[in-house]
Amino acid sequence: MPSHNPNLRSIYAMLAAAGLFSLMDTAMKLLSEIYPAMQVTALRALSSLPLVCLYLLYRGAFKNLLQVRWPLHCLRGALGVAMLTLFAYGLKRLSLAEAYSLFFIAPLLITALSVLILKERVDLARWCAIAVGLGGVLVVLRPQGGDFLSLAGLAVLGAAACYAVSAITGRILSRSDASESMVFWLMVMMAAGGVALSYHEWVAIRREDWLLLAGLSVSGFLGQLAITEAFRSGKASSVAPFEYSALAWGMGLDWLLWRTLPDEYTMLGAAIIIASGIYLVRKEAVHVESEHP
Repeated sequence: MPSHNPNLRSIYAMLAAAGLFSLMDTAMKLLSEIYPAMQVTALRALSSLPLVCLYLLYRGAFKNLLQVRWPLHCLRGALGVAMLTLFAYGLKRLSLAEAYSLFFIAPLLITALSVLILKERVDLARWCAIAVGLGGVLVVLRPQGGDFLSLAGLAVLGAAACYAVSAITGRILSRSDASESMVFWLMVMMAAGGVALSYHEWVAIRREDWLLLAGLSVSGFLGQLAITEAFRSGKASSVAPFEYSALAWGMGLDWLLWRTLPDEYTMLGAAIIIASGIYLVRKEAVHVESEHP
């Protein structure tokens, strides 16, 4: 790796994370065709818990797991259940590329919520970028009569909103709680909530789906490690835009498994949302460097 480019390793890590999370979402989409959305949420959390526990054991982080702010952790758990359930419901009816195009609104929502909840300052240019991104969502949804304005599309937008609120909650929690505690309790609460809410409609796991569940667990766990590594050593403004490479992964997997590709409206809307998101990342980097050169 060239010594003059310290961000290169982080960019590679982000590209790997986008690919791994796309594989995880593919597994969720395949499972959602067979199992109820709430059960898919439970399976996602339950399959990840063993690897999370092994990781915490390796890090020696179990001793501080009870020293947390329980109300905020419970809120994140509820948001996690809602997010994954809505996303699984959307994936059942939309392609990966369509779902990603809508979910990319999440960074814009996080910026807007940071003003309302964290009292951060956002200038007019960034508000304009958020408005442009919302316009991109309207292009993808095609409210003038297209079939894409559906419960599935709205479910993915709801998942993005839950993710945004969860991210803001995570920022608040990070001031006092260890990141290992945040990951562990999020998985535990999503597993418990998912099982409790899907118990009445639980479908027995088919033998041929156990390998799919293993892939769901491993891809999600490795993806989380990769994205953590990407932001640990890289400059956020250089690394974050590569998260949008998930759209390319989604298009490739859609074609490989389902022989579908997004139409021109989805691509145009995704381009608008991605452009506004990248602008916000770059604008934030300039703002931070001007305050802390």
